[in-house]
Formats: sequence, structure tokens, C-alpha cells
Amino acid sequence: MNQSALLFAALSFCSLGICDMGVAAEEGLRAPTDKPNIIFILVDDLGWQDVGYMGAKLFETPNIDQLAADGINFTQAYSSGPNCAPTRACLMTGTYTPRTQIYTPGGKSKGDPSWMRLLVPAAERKDKKLNEQAREQFEITNNLSADFICIPEVLKQSGYTSARLGKWHLGGDTQGFDISSADGIGGPHESFYGNIDVAENLTNRALQFIEDNKDKPFFLYLSHWDVHTPYQARGPIVEKYQAKLDAMPIAEQQELKARIPFYNKSRISTYAAMIEGVDISVKRVVATVDELGLGENTIIIFTSDNGGVHAVSQLAPLRGMKGSLFEAGVRVPACARWTGQIKPGRISGTPIASVDFLPTLASLGGAPLPTTQPVDGTDISPLFFGHQIKERSLFWHFPLYLRGIGLDFDLPDGKTTSWRGFPSTSLVRGKYKMIQFLEDKSFALYDLSQDAGEQNNIIDSMPELASRLKKEMSAWQKKTNAPIPSIPNPECILK
Repeated sequence: MNQSALLFAALSFCSLGICDMGVAAEEGLRAPTDKPNIIFILVDDLGWQDVGYMGAKLFETPNIDQLAADGINFTQAYSSGPNCAPTRACLMTGTYTPRTQIYTPGGKSKGDPSWMRLLVPAAERKDKKLNEQAREQFEITNNLSADFICIPEVLKQSGYTSARLGKWHLGGDTQGFDISSADGIGGPHESFYGNIDVAENLTNRALQFIEDNKDKPFFLYLSHWDVHTPYQARGPIVEKYQAKLDAMPIAEQQELKARIPFYNKSRISTYAAMIEGVDISVKRVVATVDELGLGENTIIIFTSDNGGVHAVSQLAPLRGMKGSLFEAGVRVPACARWTGQIKPGRISGTPIASVDFLPTLASLGGAPLPTTQPVDGTDISPLFFGHQIKERSLFWHFPLYLRGIGLDFDLPDGKTTSWRGFPSTSLVRGKYKMIQFLEDKSFALYDLSQDAGEQNNIIDSMPELASRLKKEMSAWQKKTNAPIPSIPNPECILK
């Protein structure tokens, strides 16, 4: 086994909770007293294995890999929502989805309503009265309420200047950012999916912001539109990856196809080129920080807003995809660099999630937490410096349906189809994952250290653990007022 394979094997074991390298306290590295600059880089739809340091095949991310090598790699990192809008709301507010009432863009189920056993809002339902009855059960919104206190508002209390550059996806209120631009050139609320220049434009503006604010604490939220559909990239880079694919040995091509559920050569090459564009952005940001002598007082965090898409992402062996509460929908790459403060090469298998970043950044910036809203996340900054945090559970809730891969079910004609998202609540505590299937109120329990693909339900063999986690999940549902659909769908044709 070569060196890179050994590294990936070690990372994989840690990601499944088998080890937690670097959690013992170490001397000589600690947070400085000065308020650090904070750069938070968020990528759209980047799967957990779509970067080199997590074992990507074909995709080239040398600069993201270096960022992870120079700091800490979180191998069991999660988005707090299964898709973009809910995760971004969780990230900005430090609260879980039932509190923001944002569950999916559009706020409706997607798929054939006759396959839905529970009555919930559905985009393809033609019966308007039924949709109205479904909506009356609980609130779903697409816009983050201005009543929430978000990260830039928290940090402003401690003297930070802030900029949001890129995708927002939380409505019209920019929630306290001093600068807010969707593409780095214009205003805050346009859409730039599939724009082959937007990553470069955002990065240009980000570098200007860093330069302009180098003498005072700043918070930069660089939120890329890439690598979301439509898959479009600059021709020469796409051709580079097409040639690389053609030159790959047959065995490696087969391995890549096994990792990507709906492999397509042209699409994969374009996706690879989009990832390279993000990697170049990371390179430029890091280089500017170092050239300005800001490395020792700047923490750079890199992650994704949700799991990958089955058409392009290297999801195996995880189950599901973007939109799912199974692991492939919420497991994401995450790393952080802080020169002279985070020891290079640190690896943590401690589970972390998007809701953790508001309390973490508030702690690092010396800012008080909001008092007008619950803060569900945990300050994970001790992990940066080799210390432990108290074991806790992470939670997810999704009251709708989304078509895709993950949960198979049989149709009356004998065919089988599947949902990726379905009414459910889940939690992760250490290496264990529990899901409640709200259609029939049944539960599944998985040991992620042995069963990353969530195929072996061990709930009957661990009754005491199952009982504790069920009680914890129920208490969380009540505490957060998680909406639980209960009305049977009269249109359903399933048994």
C-alpha cells in the first residue's frame, strides 16, 4: 500500500469514529489573546470524498489538501441540513432546522405525491385543497427571519468587519454583513449557478476585502456557487480531465465508476474542472493571507453545505445523496488552518456540524452569544488545540419527501423506486447513528464504525442504547417543536 493509500485508510477509520488522533492536550499551541481574522469558505454540493485529502480519485485539490495538512482535518464532519438552504440557516444562526423552519428550497416535497404515505406539501400535487391542508400542519419558510442573530451580528459586537461574497439562499435580509455581494461585482441577491467566471470574481473581491481590512479583525464568508449544477467550466480545464480519464488504467476507471452511482465521462470531467476552480480560489486566498503576514492571526475554515450529488460525487460506501439524512447527504469534508496555533497534521474524528460554527467563532472572537435565540451548537475550538469536547448528540429533522436514491420502496406494479429525503429524524452520537422513519414511527440504529453504508440495523441487539437514544430524540423533537406529519395521504397508492 502506498503512502497516499495509507493516509486515506487512516482518515477513513477516523471518519468512522474508530480513532480521534490529536485530541489529547498538547503543549505549545494555544489561541492567542488577539482576535483572529476569520475566513469561512463554503462550497456548494461538494461531497465528502470529492477532495484529494479524503481520497478523491481523478479530482485535483492540492491547495485544499495543503490547507488540511497545515491544520486540522475533521473526518466526521456534518452539514446540519441535507441541502443548501437549511444548512446555511443552521450555520448562520447556530440553531437547528425546526427553529428556522427552513427544510428545503421551495418548501415542498418533490416527487410523485401518490408515493407519499403522509400528507405533506408537494410541488407536483395538482389538488390545491390537499396542498393547503398539508401546509396547515406546520410552518415551512424559505427566508431566514430577521429576528435571528447571525454570525456577522455576533462578531460585530467584538469589533469585526464582515463580508458575505457568494451564495446566500436565505432571503432578502443580509443579516448584518457590512458587504454583501452574490458575485463579487454586483448586489447581494442574484443567482450565478453555472457561471464559469463567478468563482474567480468572488475571489478577486475577497482578496480586496482582506487587503482593505488587514489592520483590523475581519470575518470573510466566501460562499461559492460551485460545484452546484448546472455543470459548466472552462473548456481547456474540462479537456484536461477528459484526457486524464482516458489515460487512467482500466482498473482505476472501474474503481471511479463504482464510487459514483451515475457515472458519465463528460459530466465528471466538467465537475472535476469546477472543483479545480474552487481549489484555485483557496490557493489565492491562502497566498494573500500569508503575503500580508496575517497567517498567525487568521483562521481559515473550509467545508461544504451538504453531501454530494449521485451524478458526480464519489459517495460510496455511504448511503443516500444530497437531500438525504443518510450519511452521504450530510457527511462533508471540513478542515481548518491557523498558522502557529493549530498543529499541522492534526486529525479529529469527533463529530461536528454546521450549528457549531456560530458558538465557535464567537468564542474565538471574544463575542457574547445571542440571548434572544437558543444556541444549539457547541464551541468546538478546543479540538483545534488538541483538547476534547463533551460528548453530545447531533440532530437532523426533515418532514418532507425528495425523490432520489437512499430509501427503496415497492410500487404496486412490482417496480422499485426510492426517496433520498423522507419524513424522518436522525441523530449521531459518537459512532452510532439512529433514524426514526416518521411514516410508521419505526427506528433504525447503525454502528458507523462497522457499517458506514447504513445497511445493518442493529437496534434489536442493543436495546439499552436504543432506548436511551429514542428518549433523547423524543426530547429533542419536543424541545425544538420539530414538525411531525401525521395525516395519512389520501392520494397514496402504496400498501
